[in-house]
Amino acid sequence: MSKIAIIQQPPVFLDREKTIQKAVSLVEESAANGANLIIFPEAFIPGYPAWIWRLKPGGDWGLSEQLYARLLENAVNIQRGDLAPLYEAAKSHNVTITCGVNEKGSQPGNTTLYNTAVIIGVQGELINHHRKLMPTNPERMVWGFGDASGLKVVETPSGRIGTLLCWENYMPLARYALYSQGIEIYIAPTYDSGDNWIGTLQHIAREGRCWVIGSGVVLSNNDIPDDFPEKDRLYPASEEWINPGDSCVIAPGGEIIAGPLHNEKGILYAEVDTRQVGIRKRDLDVAGHYSRPDIFTLHVNSKPQNPLKID
Repeated sequence: MSKIAIIQQPPVFLDREKTIQKAVSLVEESAANGANLIIFPEAFIPGYPAWIWRLKPGGDWGLSEQLYARLLENAVNIQRGDLAPLYEAAKSHNVTITCGVNEKGSQPGNTTLYNTAVIIGVQGELINHHRKLMPTNPERMVWGFGDASGLKVVETPSGRIGTLLCWENYMPLARYALYSQGIEIYIAPTYDSGDNWIGTLQHIAREGRCWVIGSGVVLSNNDIPDDFPEKDRLYPASEEWINPGDSCVIAPGGEIIAGPLHNEKGILYAEVDTRQVGIRKRDLDVAGHYSRPDIFTLHVNSKPQNPLKID
């Protein structure tokens, strides 16, 4: 039995250092309440670029560049050690952490941003690093495409865990790649919300016979800094909630056991028993006795992709 904590709190928007400091304090609070798996939402550091859904497609060019520059400046460089405080927090509190970040490519001259989910182990080390395979619609003006080198399920004291980000969860082959690796706790950080999205997560729990954790982005008008350009136009004061969160915990088979946490900032706790996964697969195991590998097989290219190959 493991206790999980889903962090449904806003970042210090577009401020990498202060958001990391906030994340560390939230880890401390969650660990003090007995959590051993702590889950942050999509692009938490330094915030999901929500403005992309309000700008004119192909328009607002100057504003888009201004906001992109600010996001780029505050993006995470993993190789530089930007996440060291979170590594230290995981080790100090003996917890596993998953966190969404805007990641800047670490190779010289690479300034592409990626929507990345990291998993930090109890020893304070990076145990998986997954870049979103397919940014959705206007997200492609912010983030590059990831590869499958991080499309993995990893062993933790809480169970076998893996992540798919937001609408990656609509990609049946990506889901199957995780099912086939024996996932027990399937983590879905997302900006999406509402009944349709929660229904998707319930379907995944029924299909994969695994625990599904919906980790939603919550954002209110007060979380947008005053110096945000054209704030009054994009986020008028009359609009209190920009994104509602809707974090939830779904048991194998589809029952919601915690949440959804709607239009509320907080930490959602739940007890997760991974033994239920094997029991619920007795009648349906899509990557086991229900898979028919004589007919269907999935090939995943898990090699890191690089535009330069030197022989």
